[in-house]
Amino acid sequence: MGSFFSTPAASRADEGESAVIAIHSADRFNEQFQAGKDSNKLMVIDFSASWCGPCRFIEPAFKALAAKFTDAVFVKIDVDELSEVSRKWRVEAMPTFVLVKGGQEVSRVVGAKKDELERKIHMFST
Repeated sequence: MGSFFSTPAASRADEGESAVIAIHSADRFNEQFQAGKDSNKLMVIDFSASWCGPCRFIEPAFKALAAKFTDAVFVKIDVDELSEVSRKWRVEAMPTFVLVKGGQEVSRVVGAKKDELERKIHMFST
């Protein structure tokens, strides 16, 4: 069942077509965070895990939101891969979406709550 949802080839293909930036190192996250802070754009951080069912469920919606809200920056972090970044942001459940503007957290959505996430992105991206 797991291979149906997450094969390495499918993941790479999806990431290549998506406006979501997959972050794989703390240094890369810090660079992306600083760039977002400097631009004052809304940054939407998706803290998820490959084994998390709700994370896989909401992933297509998150990609669609990234395509819809092109004035915001969407990043994805695997909590197992970047546990130190996840701890810094006090992530305790997955998925957790943290909305950051000007270097400060402005909102958070815990769980696969697409409508709430979209409403908050709309609120803070304008």
